Amino acid sequence: MIAPPPEQRVFLAIAASAAGIAACWLTTTPFGLLAPVSALYLYASNRVVLLLRAIWGFAFAGAAIVVYVYASGLPNPLLYWAAFFALALCIGEIFAAKSLRGDAVRAKWIIENMPAHTWSASSGGHIIHVSASVLCYTGELGDKTELFHELDPAGWRRVVHPDDYLRVHDRWRHSLTTGVPFDTECRVRSGDGNYRWFWSFGSPSRDDDGRIAGWCGTMIDIEENKLAEAALRERERELLQLVNMLPSHIWKLNPDGEPIFFNKRVIDYLGVAAEEPAAPVMSRLATFIETAVHPDDAIDVAKRLSRCIVTGDSFAMRYRLRGADGVYRWMSGRMEPMREEDGRITQWYGLSHDIDDLLATQEALRERERLLWQLVETLPAMIDCAAPNGEPVYRSQRLRKFLGYELEELDGGGTSRLSGTLDAGVHPDDVAGVKEQYALSLLTGKPYARRHRLRRFDGEYRWVETRAAPMRNAEGAIVQWNVICLDIDGEVRAQEELRLAQGRLARANQAASLAELSASIAHEVNQPLAAVVANSHACQRWLTADPPNIERARRVVERIIRDANGAADVVGRIRALFKQSVETGRSTIVLANVVTEVCDLMAGEAIRRRTRIDVDVDTDVPPVALDRIQIQQVVSNLIRNGLEAIDRGSGDNAIRARVRRIEGAVQVEISDSGPGVESPDRIFQPFFTTKDQGMGMGLAICRSIVESHGGRLWVEKNEPRGATFIFTLPHDAKAVT
Repeated sequence: MIAPPPEQRVFLAIAASAAGIAACWLTTTPFGLLAPVSALYLYASNRVVLLLRAIWGFAFAGAAIVVYVYASGLPNPLLYWAAFFALALCIGEIFAAKSLRGDAVRAKWIIENMPAHTWSASSGGHIIHVSASVLCYTGELGDKTELFHELDPAGWRRVVHPDDYLRVHDRWRHSLTTGVPFDTECRVRSGDGNYRWFWSFGSPSRDDDGRIAGWCGTMIDIEENKLAEAALRERERELLQLVNMLPSHIWKLNPDGEPIFFNKRVIDYLGVAAEEPAAPVMSRLATFIETAVHPDDAIDVAKRLSRCIVTGDSFAMRYRLRGADGVYRWMSGRMEPMREEDGRITQWYGLSHDIDDLLATQEALRERERLLWQLVETLPAMIDCAAPNGEPVYRSQRLRKFLGYELEELDGGGTSRLSGTLDAGVHPDDVAGVKEQYALSLLTGKPYARRHRLRRFDGEYRWVETRAAPMRNAEGAIVQWNVICLDIDGEVRAQEELRLAQGRLARANQAASLAELSASIAHEVNQPLAAVVANSHACQRWLTADPPNIERARRVVERIIRDANGAADVVGRIRALFKQSVETGRSTIVLANVVTEVCDLMAGEAIRRRTRIDVDVDTDVPPVALDRIQIQQVVSNLIRNGLEAIDRGSGDNAIRARVRRIEGAVQVEISDSGPGVESPDRIFQPFFTTKDQGMGMGLAICRSIVESHGGRLWVEKNEPRGATFIFTLPHDAKAVT
């Protein structure tokens, strides 16, 4: 029932009081005052009601005594007032009983509608009452509180989880025995058979003597809380496991800078347990620094940490930390504060990495780098390093000293470092070829090798040999060009002097051989010629005699003919000596083998001239009838001419020999990258030469040998430079007389 508002209560009380007073006046009795008394009982506070009941009680007692003592002869008004006080007291008791019943109803309504299960028990522990929500949850119909009256299998055991029953039983017995409040958590079975976690709390109610009169308690469903706590514990466990598994030292300080947490790696590294009381190193920052940090670093670490804790700045420092084995290792530590929204620091989080191996590796790398640069600077060679596009990025001290300027001096000149270096240093006659070959290497990624003249700081051009090779990464991309430059000026000059000396020696040998051959020929031919001359004079004398002696002259002429034939035989033998016998000097040989043998024999001379010889032979080349010695002489002469041409040219220092099969013959090609042939029509003529000290007989003899085998020898120009000498030999070569 909803109580009327205060204004209406006042109005009703005034109206009831007015009506009662009117009734008293009309009846001339006090019973009309019962109306305002009833209004007071309805709207007065409990304290006022108690006061009124006490007043009516005392008044009634006094009136009753007076009536009892003076029963006879009392006036009617006194009896009226005694009856009035009795009625007022009865009305008060009636209203009190009604009020108590209303309080009980309200209390029951509150209990039944609380977001919790309620229960009450006797002082001996017997369940007196459970709320309807308990019965609804457990699925019991009606008021079946008897199921909970005893802690036996038929009661509590039916609803409490088996794993929790003994603990709940013991806790309840303990509370009944000691009087301490009952407080426990357990799983309770619902009507559908599922268990949910509940928090049960009960407190004793005591009488005026302090004895326990009963127990009242509640049960609150905490299943979601338990699930949340389990999830939180699992997250905390995973987080702690993650923190302990991280390959780093993780620690936490309170706002004052005292340690409150170290992960397992810190504990294992230090060899102590954070929970041990005998481990002050883990509980006091100053003790930790003094005990674990290297003495040379401890003071600085303490100062920086203290300053950061005071100022709130981040901490970052490298220091040495002692491990459980007593060995100090370098650590890189960082610490950051965690702040509230108002900026107040709540705690510090720190992270340390073991960088001892890293520092040792870096130191080893620095030492290796120092040794490497020392090696580079002390090598008897000039070293240069260039970017993938060829731009120089480093030059050794020896190269800088040779050139007479620093690499940075080339910057800002409007040209690249590479172009500036080549234009300023390479000889004008060599710079075009150097640039072309360098550009080709940069384009194709092939190694670079070349001899050229380089200007020294004093203006002198000296011969150098430059070689460059690309350095590639794992994917094969060029990341740098490494260049080495050797001063070979003395070697080149010595080779030139040696070549000139060899030329002079060859000419001397040729002259001596020619003189010896001439003397031998003169000796062989002189005798028959002298006999011819002598017999001719004798014949003349016999014919001019008077009379002429014809018979004698005839016999002398016969001797002249004999001696002339002898001279002819001498010349024929000499000619046969040069051409040799066709029948006895030739054999069927694979021409490719002859060419390969000559290339192997010439390899040493090619290496001395910094030139390579490439041989390309087809697989289907047939054998040829030839004189091995003569064909070797031809191939050797052509290769030697090519080597000498490359020395005078600006090619790529390579001789290419190719043997292939053509229709009816085998063709040999000897190519070079020299300056080429200016007079291809005259080069095979005897005594025609393009060399300063040549005799002009080599190619003439080669053509004679090839033609004597039934083949042909000629020369073709290469593009853009060089020449190719080609000769063919037929499969069935015959002697040419």
